[in-house]
Amino acid sequence: MYEKLYRTRVGRGIAAFLARPGFSRAAGWFMDTRASKVLIRPFIRANRIDLSDVPDARFDSFNAFFTRRLKPGARPVCEEANALASPCDAYLTVMPVSPEGVCVVKGTPYTVETLTRSAALSRTFDGGWLLIFRLTPAHYHRYAFPDDGKILETKRIPGVFHTVRPEALAALPVFKTNTREYALLETAHFGRMLYMEVGATMVGRIVNDKTEGAFRRGEEKGRFEFGGSTVILITEKGAFEPDARFSAETEVSVRLGEAIGKRA
Repeated sequence: MYEKLYRTRVGRGIAAFLARPGFSRAAGWFMDTRASKVLIRPFIRANRIDLSDVPDARFDSFNAFFTRRLKPGARPVCEEANALASPCDAYLTVMPVSPEGVCVVKGTPYTVETLTRSAALSRTFDGGWLLIFRLTPAHYHRYAFPDDGKILETKRIPGVFHTVRPEALAALPVFKTNTREYALLETAHFGRMLYMEVGATMVGRIVNDKTEGAFRRGEEKGRFEFGGSTVILITEKGAFEPDARFSAETEVSVRLGEAIGKRA
């Protein structure tokens, strides 16, 4: 389906309509209503979702189900100080940012400046690492901080809501055009870090509950409401070394709290 949607003229026209913020807002409104509960069981079956780690499986709306919390201890957070903890459940790809600040995702070149619309931030992260955490609709959609630290600044960049599936990433500069929010972090063990949430099709809301002050590793930062979505981390040059299992060519499944690399 996604091949036709993003690689044909008609499909791209449909995708452009679905990506409009108004469409996502309308879908998000419905997902907050009690009527949306009828979608929960079919969604669980279609995506083979295990609810055994959910404390209460009774939900008042689809979004209440989609943003469900887990039982305490369901996502243990690595305690090793020099380890970077995954901020969410996702499929992870990792790639270097060139000394000129460029990285290539599915054939599309990006710079930190085009992602953030900030030339100053681009210079901060030249030569670092770009970590892309792609969440599917079946994933747990709450995300957390990967280390101790404090928030230096935050920004929201309005845009559209294309899907973040590989088919779309190969056809469009999704991370430059989708609605996104970022926080510049000063972390205890990895220097400055950019933490960005990217909305996707039918994700009308990126909800960040923690937008200022100090934070702890594993502390919840926020959540995505219905749809697939993405978390992006960018590290400074020489601050972080990813595990050898990650690369730009493959997506590796990770869970919130697990170690994904160490201080360089």
